[in-house]
Amino acid sequence: MDTLLKYLGAIIVLIGVIVLVVYHFGTPSNALLVVSIVLMLVGIGTHIVVNRLKQ
Repeated sequence: MDTLLKYLGAIIVLIGVIVLVVYHFGTPSNALLVVSIVLMLVGIGTHIVVNRLKQ
């Protein structure tokens, strides 16, 4: 469980990147861009918070 928690932020960022790939190869829509940037920001924030708490 600790390993998953350690990489949770990176996993969320990768999900955001996958949404960008869907945007690029699929039907372009602004909703996909908004979802991807929100996921990336939440992933970066999660990564920072989790790693500060684990130290």
